[in-house]
Amino acid sequence: MESLTPRPHRAARPAAPLTGTLSVPGDKSISHRALMFGALAVGQTRITGLLEGEDVLRTAAAMRALGAEISQDGADWLVAGRGIGGLTEPADVLDMGNSGTAARLLAGILATHEIYAVMTGDASLRKRPMGRVVEPLKASGAQFFARAGNRLPLTILGARDPLPITYRLPVASAQVKSAILLAGLNARGITEVEEPEPTRDHSENMLTHFGAVVKVTQAGRGLIIRLTGQPELRAADVVVPGDPSSAAFPIAAGLLVPGSHLIVEGVGLNKLRTGLFDTLREMGAPLAIRNARTQGGEPVGDIVVDYTELRAVDVPPERAPSMIDEYPILAVLCAAANGTSRLRGLAELRVKESDRLTATAALLRVNGVRVEIEGDDLIIHGTGSIPGGGLVETHMDHRLAMSALVLGQASAAPVQIDDASFIDTSFPGFLNLMRKLGAHMEAA
Repeated sequence: MESLTPRPHRAARPAAPLTGTLSVPGDKSISHRALMFGALAVGQTRITGLLEGEDVLRTAAAMRALGAEISQDGADWLVAGRGIGGLTEPADVLDMGNSGTAARLLAGILATHEIYAVMTGDASLRKRPMGRVVEPLKASGAQFFARAGNRLPLTILGARDPLPITYRLPVASAQVKSAILLAGLNARGITEVEEPEPTRDHSENMLTHFGAVVKVTQAGRGLIIRLTGQPELRAADVVVPGDPSSAAFPIAAGLLVPGSHLIVEGVGLNKLRTGLFDTLREMGAPLAIRNARTQGGEPVGDIVVDYTELRAVDVPPERAPSMIDEYPILAVLCAAANGTSRLRGLAELRVKESDRLTATAALLRVNGVRVEIEGDDLIIHGTGSIPGGGLVETHMDHRLAMSALVLGQASAAPVQIDDASFIDTSFPGFLNLMRKLGAHMEAA
């Protein structure tokens, strides 16, 4: 039965210049992995800067249910791991909430532990297909039982004598790659994944950080990653950089609102995550990087943002893996740019928290922007201004909700969203942070 509790609507209206220095929450991808690798290591891992959003807290709860000891020490998180192969059978269903990353990566871990587990999620996650991670994981010897279309709830019977997997990804996906590598940790021999395009390499970086042997070689435009199975992972402290996908929203707002000047501190600048920043420079944005440094094996820097009149852009499909979560907010920027933009090769957006390709087009249309979908390409006709005035259906998707609220800062008329409750899954405190910078976001 559908809940009768009113959903928290929000409205955004044109803002005065946005100014200030800010930090964004810790990188969600790295936060998930830090908890998982800490749980699989021997000893105690200290995590600084963990994203304390609902998605990551679901991962913490799942790893506790599997036997890891996880606690907080002030702002830091401590994980006492069980070692490779040492996880224990959970006493209850593992509820992954809205997090596809947590569900897919955890499926890899569970596939090669001889335990019985059931995963579920919220209404949005239960609609998302799991087949592309389930099918390669079956080669380890694990058994999976799911609803039609390989959808959650998902029952996993881990392999008794797990086998290493050799797999070529049909479509570039960091989640599928990572799930296979996580499965390979508890399998004898070499697990090998070939990806057609390089995808975010946080798993490879963190595996090395915790003591695993990982070799990466070039294969055409893609890469082959080989992991030696059954290492003894050693506890290793992790400093989580600011999430570039979260930083995208205040950066976009700063570019859109005349007179704005922002400094976003401590943002992760992994080259496989910075496709949006490359694209913004092509659109004329003079993004400057200050205080470049390395933290926990990841490059980090402070990003300086000033209002800019943007021009249209043609984004090649091979850039998609490095900015897959940023297309909704990029589409908003393209709507405000001068000229017609084409964002190519976005098939992956159809299997995110929502069908993000269709939903992003709808977000723009309802606010007076002319937009088309041709195959897997999104075409946006920017005129330098956005009429606004629409009510955006968010489909329980946090990135669509934040993109619409940013659009409202630069549109002629206020923009409303139907639901703001899911924003905290990835960006706790987003509304308050934006208000402190000068944004107008209030109850509708």
